[in-house]
Amino acid sequence: MKKAGLFSLLIVLLLGAACTPTEATPAADVNAIYTMAAETVIAELTQTAAVTTSTVPATHTPLPAQQTATVVPTSVQPEDTPTPTKTNTPAPSQTAPATPTDEFCDNAEFVVDVSVPDYTEMSPGQAFEKTWRIKNTGTCTWSDDYKAVYGYPETLNGQARPIGRSVAPGETVEVTVVFTAPLTEGDYESYWRMANAQGINFGTFFSVVIVVR
Repeated sequence: MKKAGLFSLLIVLLLGAACTPTEATPAADVNAIYTMAAETVIAELTQTAAVTTSTVPATHTPLPAQQTATVVPTSVQPEDTPTPTKTNTPAPSQTAPATPTDEFCDNAEFVVDVSVPDYTEMSPGQAFEKTWRIKNTGTCTWSDDYKAVYGYPETLNGQARPIGRSVAPGETVEVTVVFTAPLTEGDYESYWRMANAQGINFGTFFSVVIVVR
C-alpha cells in the first residue's frame, strides 16, 4: 500500500510540473522536483524493506536428529563354578594316638590295708579311721592335695584327708578316710578310689568292710 501511494505521488508531481507554464517554472526546477521525488521513493522503499526484514522471524531448519547407537546386548557367559577343594579327612586309623603321658598320667593301684581289716566289728555310731597303702602307677607325680573320693555303695559319712605330700611314679603312699559307723546293726561296705587336684577320679577301687554290733 505504501508503494502505490508513492507512485501516485510521483505521478501527481510529474503532471503538475507538465501543466505549469514554462515561463513560470524553469527547467532546472523540474529536474530538481524529479530528483526529490525519486529520492523520496527510494527512501520509502528502503524503510519499507528494513521494516519487513526486521519483522519476519528467522526460521531455523532443524538439523536431523542424531541417531542413537543401539547397543545389542551380548550373551552373558555364566561364571565358571569353582570346584570345591576336597579336604582329605584322615581315617580313624590315621589319627595320631594319644601319648602315654595323656593316657596314663594319673593311675593308682591298691597295695594293702594298713588299718581296720575287713569285717572289723564296730559299735553303732562309732568313729574310726581307715588307711590303705596305694601305689602311684601313672607317669605323673601326685601333688599333696591328691586324695581318696567316694565310689559306692555306702558313704559311712566318710571324709578323706589329702595325702599331704608329693608322690612320684612308682612310689606308695598311705591314704586315710575318717568314717562313722551306722546306728543300725549290720554289715557295711564302702568303696573309694583316688582323685587328682582337678577332681578327676582314677585308679583301682579300694574298700572298707565293717560289722556293726
